[in-house]
Amino acid sequence: MESLNNDLLHTPDGMRDTYGIEMTRKQTVVGKIRERIRLYGYEQIQTPTLEFYDVFNSEVGTTPVRELYKLLDNDGNLLVLRPDFTPSVARCAVKYFSEEKAPIRFTYEGSVFGNARGLQGKLCEMTQMGVELINAPSVYADAEILALLIDALLQAGLTQFQISVGNVDYFKGICQSAGVEERTEGELRDALSGKNYYAAEEILRSRGLDRKTRDLFLKATRFVSTRKELSRFITEDMHPRARAAIERLMELDEVMEAYGFSQYISYDLSLLSKYRYYTGIVFKGYTYGAGDCIASGGRYDSLLSHYGKSAAAIGVMIQIDYLVEALRRQNIEVGNTQDRVTVRATQEDWAEKIREAMRSRNEGRITVLEG
Repeated sequence: MESLNNDLLHTPDGMRDTYGIEMTRKQTVVGKIRERIRLYGYEQIQTPTLEFYDVFNSEVGTTPVRELYKLLDNDGNLLVLRPDFTPSVARCAVKYFSEEKAPIRFTYEGSVFGNARGLQGKLCEMTQMGVELINAPSVYADAEILALLIDALLQAGLTQFQISVGNVDYFKGICQSAGVEERTEGELRDALSGKNYYAAEEILRSRGLDRKTRDLFLKATRFVSTRKELSRFITEDMHPRARAAIERLMELDEVMEAYGFSQYISYDLSLLSKYRYYTGIVFKGYTYGAGDCIASGGRYDSLLSHYGKSAAAIGVMIQIDYLVEALRRQNIEVGNTQDRVTVRATQEDWAEKIREAMRSRNEGRITVLEG
């Protein structure tokens, strides 16, 4: 018998197998988060893994084209492997709920795909869970999404984490006030979202922006944690859009106090996202041992209009693979994932042992029958 081609035993770059105790831990975490989300009134939605390219094209402001997995169907239509759940859910909401005015609550889970092989150690297929709250423009909707995220992470077993919250309208307001052109705005967005503050300052200097304007951008890189600290960013001559962004965060802070989750929140006015469809509050969740943010989200009040419905919306996504890895590195048990009973049968007692094994399973124990 010829030996197997070793190449067939490996996964493509950026893909991996998950099995055994690792898979059990992952399923346990997903189950805990799923149950917590259900208690907030969110209903499951499933969108296809393959979507038309136009659902994620550059006008939508989602994943860069070079990071998409693209293919053609039999009719020559350009398709992509879903890189991001939010545009898919937005498309679905417009298709089936275009006339709905009341808040719509969806939750999803599944794989997303990003062709990021140039990034060392970056997975190209990730498991995500999340929620989308549509037709909900208020600060209370912002707070619900953040509270649900914090609650879900706590239920999964995580205890040490921080949610960094910003508002992209602060950045956009300053750009408007300073007359920053679109190309420069894009370069600044890339530098600030990557926390490359030296690059951001160099861009500002090279464009001839005055010291006062540069300070408005750069002082936003300081982390703060209270409404009083946020209020210090407000100046009398501030652009109305930037002022409104800070005031929204101050309102949000007050509502988060009512949830009892303020200790998990900090504010970062330089926080931006590679997804350009975000229009207001944005946030990312961090913990140690994950290698990247474990959650992200924000408000996207213009996204649904790309598919034909004008509606305010906000959502959050949890990176399950990074969360499970963080729990493992922090030595946090996620449930009874290892205990199992082995029942051994012989030719003489197999019937009795089968009944014993079934009693054990009916009592909720993992039971392996060997013989």
